[in-house]
Amino acid sequence: MAEENTSSVTEFILTGLTDQPELQIPLFFLFLCFYMVTVVGNLGLITLIGLNSHLHIPMYFFLFNLSFIDFSFSTAIVPKMLTSFISEKNFISYAGCMTQLFFFCFFVFSESFILSAMAYDRYVAIRKPLVYTVTMSPQVCLLLLLGVYGMGVFGAMAHTGNIVFLTFCGDNLVNHYMCDIIPLLELSCNSSYVNLLVVFIVVTIGIGVPIVTIFISYGFILSSIFHISSTEGRSKAFSTCSSHILAVSLFFGSGAFMYLKPPSILRLDQGKVSSLFYTIVVPMFNPLIYSLRNKDVKFALKKTLDRIMLS
Repeated sequence: MAEENTSSVTEFILTGLTDQPELQIPLFFLFLCFYMVTVVGNLGLITLIGLNSHLHIPMYFFLFNLSFIDFSFSTAIVPKMLTSFISEKNFISYAGCMTQLFFFCFFVFSESFILSAMAYDRYVAIRKPLVYTVTMSPQVCLLLLLGVYGMGVFGAMAHTGNIVFLTFCGDNLVNHYMCDIIPLLELSCNSSYVNLLVVFIVVTIGIGVPIVTIFISYGFILSSIFHISSTEGRSKAFSTCSSHILAVSLFFGSGAFMYLKPPSILRLDQGKVSSLFYTIVVPMFNPLIYSLRNKDVKFALKKTLDRIMLS
């Protein structure tokens, strides 16, 4: 028996979002609808930006990548989560769990830094409009994008490496609908305070650096807006930033609530609900926020639909 208890775990069971049978099917269809809206919204925005040349500017270059990240992020998590609603036991292999954790961390970090790159883009557009195209040249945009995905790789490798070297013995029931960091740490039989400290430090970098960048950018943006003499000009400047501010608030608010708290007061059930925001709600709402509040995107959609109708 002792030998069995020390054997390494080769697969995990994900408990899912709820253990109440009467909620399983309604929640399955609810989150399936959410996922379909996410896929259609993000792929639609990617297609619109790709097909319309007047959207081939830095702002929409970053929005294109945000939509790609949101679509991929949601796809890495939601299909497996849907399985938990219709399966008696939702198994995932150890390798599958580590792979999901890697991509989850990669897309979280990438989204965090793409939002900070978009804040810098808005800063240049409002603060230095005359040199915008020179400052945000294709080379600069590409370097920023490499930085975004580079930080995504850093976050994914740091978190996955932190988990991969732990030992899982005996209990393999993960109290979550996905392979997330905290529930896996709590399941391990040799995790320590050092592992939790690594999580806190890496997450602080992943959230702290972009938030500081965003606050500094918006500090300069607000300073520039208050120096605009016309009310119409100030209103236009604010409107170009409102969608981004809303997206930032949704993403960083839910992320900070989930991870930047002492482990002693972190309840997993509370964490499940919080993580729904940045795994499902944020990827679903981002394309809606940017399309419904953006005249250029609305015009591109009308132009594309007219082109399809006439063909």
